[in-house]
Parts: sequence; structure tokens; C-alpha cells
Amino acid sequence: MSVKIKKILVSQPQPGESEKSPYAELADRNHIKVDFVPFIRVEGVTAREFRQYRVDILQHTAIIFTSKTGIDHFFRICEEMRITVPDTMKYFCSSESVALYLQKYIVYRKRKIFFSKTNFSELVELMAKHKGETILLPLSEPHKPEIPSALDAHKFSYTKVILYRTVCCDLSSLVGMDYDMLVFYSPAEIKSLFQNFPDFVQNDTRIASFGAATAKAIREAGLRLDVEAPQPAAPSMTMALDQYFKELLKENKVKHA
Repeated sequence: MSVKIKKILVSQPQPGESEKSPYAELADRNHIKVDFVPFIRVEGVTAREFRQYRVDILQHTAIIFTSKTGIDHFFRICEEMRITVPDTMKYFCSSESVALYLQKYIVYRKRKIFFSKTNFSELVELMAKHKGETILLPLSEPHKPEIPSALDAHKFSYTKVILYRTVCCDLSSLVGMDYDMLVFYSPAEIKSLFQNFPDFVQNDTRIASFGAATAKAIREAGLRLDVEAPQPAAPSMTMALDQYFKELLKENKVKHA
């Protein structure tokens, strides 16, 4: 198996020109070419689809947000359906960054906003102090079942509603998949890989993943996982790749010594 990595494909959108991408630094340090091609995209449900759910947003006194995308699509639906969210609405967010993102749509300091500093379990504990709320839970399709399961276990009154979906992109432009390494960030991207390339065979192609769920999806698809992040010594994908490239370089030097 060749140990030379010259060209890698990252299954994410191309970073903006103003962004300082860690992949640009990785490419410079290791003399490799990095291409960005998203394997999946988010598609919001239409107002017509939302009406079919028969969910009355204004009958709820609190909302749980687990992502910035969820916030965008919630307020998009409200705008399309001409719904004004009352100032009394409570917001429970899975992280501080998600909570702060609400500033894009509401006057933050005037609202009742709560967020977890660690994980969803901590958020559930915060919500236990507000047990009388009628909660709206906007989600994607697919979504992690652990979230509604945790609410069920604590007997919260909530309504689950799908506001957006993750769908596969058309990758017909990637004829031949001529890359030494593929980098994935979500299980849905593995589904997209095989939907676009049903005859894909890994052979010498290296595969890297971010997140336990992505790693699991890769292995379940019968693929070999070469680089897995995060790790204690490599919390980011680019750090894990940097370490991997260094190991390859050492191996190559030993072989040719």
C-alpha cells in the first residue's frame, strides 16, 4: 500500500476566503492538495409540509434548540407562516454558542434563555426546574433518538416536529474519485458516498472520520478507518491528520533507509 498522500477530499463546504482554514495550513505543511465537496445538504420543510403536522407553535411555552440550523429553520417557518413568537417564550439550548445564536432573531437580554455547559443531560436537569412548560422540540430528519428518549424518561410534555432534512448531494462531478484520502464528518456522508458511488471499493484510499457516530458508520459499511478524531492528543480533524502524515513520513523514511 502506497504511503504517499498527495490529494485529499474533505466532505465539507469550501471555507470562505475570509476564513482562516486549518486545512490551508495543513496543506502547506504537508505539501498536499485539499479539495472541499459537501456530500450532504440541509433542506428545510416547506410551510405547506409544516401545516400538515398540525402543530400550533403558539400553544407551546418553551422551545429546545440543539443546533443553529434548528434555530434558522424555526424562525424561517415562523416568518413564512406570519407567526410572532411571544416574549414570554422560554428557550432551552444545548450549548452556549447555540444560545448566543438566538441574537440573530430575538433581543437576547429580554428573553428567558437557558443553556447547558456540558451535555444534553445537564440541559434536562435545567429543564426539570420548569416542568410545567409545554415544549416544542424542532429536529432534523434523521436525528439522534437520545434526545426525545431523554425527554420521555423525565416525562416532559413536548411536541416533536421535523423542520429540516439532511439529503445527499449529487456528486457526479467527482468522476473516478481520484483521491488518496477521504475525510468524513457525519454518518449521512457515508450514505451519500454509496448512493453516488454504489460500486466504491476502498483499496489504497485512506479514510478519516470525525465523531464516534461517523466512525461507526464507516466500519459498518465495511470500510477501513485509518484516522479517527477526536482523540486526547488530537481534538480536531486537522490535528489528527497532521499526526497521521507525520507517522507516514517516519514509516517511509524507515523503509528507504
